[in-house]
Amino acid sequence: MKYFENTTDFFCDGPSAVTLGKFDGLHRGHQKLIRKITELKKEGLEAVVFSLAPDERPYLLSPEEKRRKVEAFGIDVMIRCPFAPEILNMEPEQFVLEILKQKLHASYVVVGTDWRFGHERKGDVTLLQSLQKKYDYEVIVIEKECCRGREISSTFVKQALAGGDMELVEELLGYPYEVGGIVQHGQRLGRRLGMPTVNLIPEAEKLLPPCGVYYSDVQAEGQMYHGVTNIGYKPTVDGSFLGVETYLYEFHQEIYGKEATVGLRHYSRPEQKFDSIDALKYQMQKDIASGKEYFRVS
Repeated sequence: MKYFENTTDFFCDGPSAVTLGKFDGLHRGHQKLIRKITELKKEGLEAVVFSLAPDERPYLLSPEEKRRKVEAFGIDVMIRCPFAPEILNMEPEQFVLEILKQKLHASYVVVGTDWRFGHERKGDVTLLQSLQKKYDYEVIVIEKECCRGREISSTFVKQALAGGDMELVEELLGYPYEVGGIVQHGQRLGRRLGMPTVNLIPEAEKLLPPCGVYYSDVQAEGQMYHGVTNIGYKPTVDGSFLGVETYLYEFHQEIYGKEATVGLRHYSRPEQKFDSIDALKYQMQKDIASGKEYFRVS
């Protein structure tokens, strides 16, 4: 996949199917747009995802996480266009001519019903449709995806995440909410207690659900493992920094310095401070046992 980031010097080699939007969570509504342009590849077109919006911080997906997911969907070109004056000040028709036609050679433009573009966001779907014959492209408008009687949006995802409703988050995204990073050396307390864990320090701007214990899936070294994850400050032991610590079932490897991704499936309980290490160990054993029930691990 060709990837253009923070530059206005982007291009597409041949005729394309372009979708435009924020794509800040790559939720099921965004995926509906992406699926449509990948379907149009059968006509010999390049599938292009164009995002003209600053990444909201804290974010659901980091720029790198977003790039990886977009590439996995089979996209040929991804553009993260900066909020440059020469782009922001374009009148809507100028945007269609110079960006969609001259740079991206769009044969199809796929957008949601509320897509706005151009200077002061004066362009909309109606204008885009009115220009399609003049500039030789076809507009395809995709209706909003809904869940539980409400339109799916990044705001909806963030609200569910803030409430720790990981099942709803997964329903909105179409995949479990993920936290990735490099496996760090911890204090080795879990190892001393007979329950070794994998430790990640999330990016400072990554949105996280409430601190607490979660049942999780972990991708590490090309394999998927079930686990029990604590997100928080480990107040019984240290309490000095926010970490993501996971006990994995049936896992006995050393993966320090390697990448791992934790997919959060279910919120079990809030983080709490215990009176002693023994009390902490007892609760960890209960969490591991309840996680086995959740995943039906023997």
